[in-house]
Amino acid sequence: MNLQTILTFTALASVAILSPGPATILAIRNATAFGVRSVVWSALGNVSGLFCLSAASMLGLGVLLESSALLFGAIKILGALYLFYLGARQLFGRTDALNSGAGSTARALAPTPHRLYREALLTAATNPKPILFFTALFPQFVSEQAPLLPQFFALTGIFVTLSFFSLLSYALVASRARVLLSRPQFSRWVNRTFGAIFIGFGTALLTLRRQAN
Repeated sequence: MNLQTILTFTALASVAILSPGPATILAIRNATAFGVRSVVWSALGNVSGLFCLSAASMLGLGVLLESSALLFGAIKILGALYLFYLGARQLFGRTDALNSGAGSTARALAPTPHRLYREALLTAATNPKPILFFTALFPQFVSEQAPLLPQFFALTGIFVTLSFFSLLSYALVASRARVLLSRPQFSRWVNRTFGAIFIGFGTALLTLRRQAN
């Protein structure tokens, strides 16, 4: 794998990663609600999920998803339902997430690192789009004449590293507006906006179709 291949893959991956998705909205929500430090855990959960999906695509699950309407539909529905759950929790939750960063009582209500990690991991793992992306992209950059495993770790490492720092960058930007968004007159509106966006992503996921063979 030469430098030109790595740079080309990095450029394509950057474009895909910078496009906002469920992981981005999750990071922004956590940053505004609980601070940037919380996003480190959700970013780790996201990249763990992406690593698993990348491995699955290399093992042939991407091809299976493209050929099996039942499996593709099942994973797509699970992913959409989880996004609906996140949206509904944001829309109808009893606590105001954006005010949970102020005061000792509110800090006690903040999610544990394990919960932040698990939430992001499930968000990534139940989305079939990355598997299809990896399946379509990796063959263009993998050389059959070179060992597969080092190439897999190189490409996946680039992708998850870019994803991790992209989420932290979004979180840093969102944290700048945290004080404004935590005001009572804004917080309920922002909670509803995040909830609607999660539900919108879930709906969009349901419309995702397999690539025709």
